[in-house]
Amino acid sequence: MYGWLNIGSLVLGLIAWILPIASLAMHNKDNNKKWILFSIASISACVISLCFQILYNDYLIKIEDWAALMDTSKAVVRLSFLLAVVTIVLNVITAIVYNKKIK
Repeated sequence: MYGWLNIGSLVLGLIAWILPIASLAMHNKDNNKKWILFSIASISACVISLCFQILYNDYLIKIEDWAALMDTSKAVVRLSFLLAVVTIVLNVITAIVYNKKIK
């Protein structure tokens, strides 16, 4: 069961990146007002993805698998930071593009 947390985290992380890219791809279409929903869903997917990683680390602590924690903690920290930063940057770019379109 807990192995699905990593898969869910990966899928949600990809969704967090795909949604703003899809929104940017549709920015030339008239009356595309769904960009804000895409941004909210993207940030939500990022947060849930990070929560899944926290839950998985908690599981490793509960079963006292210290070797797994020591082997993966550095990568989890770096990838979690990368996920958050890229998601924020993509959503900021989306907001800038759509705000310029409105003006």
